[in-house]
Amino acid sequence: MRKSAEEAQRTRDRIVGAAVTQASGQGLAGLTIGSLAEALDMSKAGVVGPFGSRAALQLAALTRAVDMFTQAVAVPARAAGPGLPRLTAVIDAWCGYLADSPFPNGCFVTAVSCELDGQPGELRDHVREAVARWRRFLREEVTAAQAAGDLAPELDADDLVSTLAGIAMAANQEIQLLGDDAAASRARRLMRAALDPAPRR
Repeated sequence: MRKSAEEAQRTRDRIVGAAVTQASGQGLAGLTIGSLAEALDMSKAGVVGPFGSRAALQLAALTRAVDMFTQAVAVPARAAGPGLPRLTAVIDAWCGYLADSPFPNGCFVTAVSCELDGQPGELRDHVREAVARWRRFLREEVTAAQAAGDLAPELDADDLVSTLAGIAMAANQEIQLLGDDAAASRARRLMRAALDPAPRR
């Protein structure tokens, strides 16, 4: 029984991995059971079976992509101290993730945000919460840095979060659409400059 459960989980993970790759290139709307079945050499029923529906498979792919971003960017930064050290670590990991994305067409979350922002539903709600959670994390680290005296207190935390997110989105476009090899290093420099540390007394 245990072996069967492990095999089922491996199959599910394999399907989700292929779904993330396909959706990265074609969008979540372009994710089809037929093309996944062909790519995985499985039946359509075998692909959709572990999830129950195409919508549930789309949600599983989105959840996996968000988890991959978190593991690549947020988790390593937690080893740094709160506030400015963690913000700097986040910036370095974030820009590294953009430069060497695990997805064929760059940041999955950025792409799916653009795809779903005008389409109400469970998928939009899920990506909205993921983005909001990320921005809350950034804001908490900004305010921690201000409390420690590492960032100027007059900086508006929400403005800074929007600036960092905007630079990242621009860099993703420059890398993917414009083929700009300097985009990630430029984004890192601009993000660090935006922090504008207060002089130590």
